[in-house]
Amino acid sequence: MNDAIADLTATALVQQYRSGALSPVEATEAALERIRRLNGAVNAFCLIDEETTLAEARRSEERYRTTGPMGELDGVPVAIKDVFMTRGWANLKGSKTVDPAGPWKDDAPAVASLRRHGFVPLGKTTTPELGWKGVTDCPCYGVTGNPFDPSKTAGGSSGGSASAVALGMGPLALGTDAGGSSRIPAGFSGIVGHKPTQGRVPIWPASPFGQLAHPGPMTWTVEDAALLMNVIAEPDARDTTLPPTRTDYIKALEGGVKELRIAFSPDLGFVRVDSEIAAAVAGAVAVLEALGADVEVADPGFSDPREAFDLLFFGGAANALRAIPEERHPEMDPCLVEAANAVKNTSMLDYLAAMNERAALIERTSRFHQRYDLLVTPTLPIPAFTAGLEVPEGWHDPRWPSWTPFTYPFNMTGQPACSVPCGFTSGGLPIGLQFVGPRHADGLVLRAAHAYQQAAPLTGRRPDLCQG
Repeated sequence: MNDAIADLTATALVQQYRSGALSPVEATEAALERIRRLNGAVNAFCLIDEETTLAEARRSEERYRTTGPMGELDGVPVAIKDVFMTRGWANLKGSKTVDPAGPWKDDAPAVASLRRHGFVPLGKTTTPELGWKGVTDCPCYGVTGNPFDPSKTAGGSSGGSASAVALGMGPLALGTDAGGSSRIPAGFSGIVGHKPTQGRVPIWPASPFGQLAHPGPMTWTVEDAALLMNVIAEPDARDTTLPPTRTDYIKALEGGVKELRIAFSPDLGFVRVDSEIAAAVAGAVAVLEALGADVEVADPGFSDPREAFDLLFFGGAANALRAIPEERHPEMDPCLVEAANAVKNTSMLDYLAAMNERAALIERTSRFHQRYDLLVTPTLPIPAFTAGLEVPEGWHDPRWPSWTPFTYPFNMTGQPACSVPCGFTSGGLPIGLQFVGPRHADGLVLRAAHAYQQAAPLTGRRPDLCQG
């Protein structure tokens, strides 16, 4: 019975709570049982506090019995990536240089919104140090494994959240994305990861990676991603990047893709893609055509912005390391220190040139979307590789952005982008399909991703670990 409950979506849980068929305590106990049984295999959670979790579930259960739910996610268990401030829990960001004693008195905006809606906090999920790379391992917590094959990487930097959701350790999780950090693990781990428009979900404290960073939902279904967006996109006075607005992302899922103008770019014009992934994505695009979309093969017309991205992203990392005493750097991920040191002496003029390239990229993609409603690409060009490595064995480049060319350009532009599962390799590893929309068109991106998932669902295929 607990296994069946653990596999329910957040949407289904809320429906059953309201009907009285299920209680928040039952759902929370099912998630905790799955965590106890499977976390040792993948290392998805770095902090578990069952006493606090169950106490919140009991409070929610009492609300349903007496006053009624206090919000859209009352009683729903949610996993929190260990970069979000969470009152009462240490926020180490995967680093031994952070004092776990705190005090931990504040909630990040997304967590504060979840509290207003009565969520049940499940624990903190693993991240690489400072969330700096596209895989998940760090000196603090070790390596996070892929839910479909723990010897492979779950991706990163939100790898713990992805593995937790895929294995039914919780229906919802918070992730962040400054170069693909929610979409990469979503693609590798067979879940949905949505990177909102930059600023759509408030962020505080400011990310080391500045305007590249986007908090967002990681879920088993697009419908659940929309439900979580309804909550975490609420405004917060500590971050006023975008003016307060109210969008019902659940309502936005309606309408399908009929007559939408969709550009399909198999390789962005410069990416080498694994043949199995290319075939799966082409098959997914055929589904969109069958649903009535007007699909045209077209590239957005920009060259690889890797050099500018590296300067902006790793420049942020280098700036973050300035606040950490140099004598403590040996305690940190050596590759993080190496990557930061490589750019720490970059001139201000070079940084401004990278910002100018970012502005030009935003203009180019905005013009592209005057012709096309959406862009569809693979999420990743390769399948998940050996866990604990930053790049695959024998790879031509030592840094992770070299194998994530479909994700980081859209951190530079700030566009919404969503990864949805679209197949599996012959080795049983997930393949992701990415939907990208114009800035502020999160509802449209989620609508198309939902239409695809409804037509070609893979949501009935949980990892084999769930059956053990």
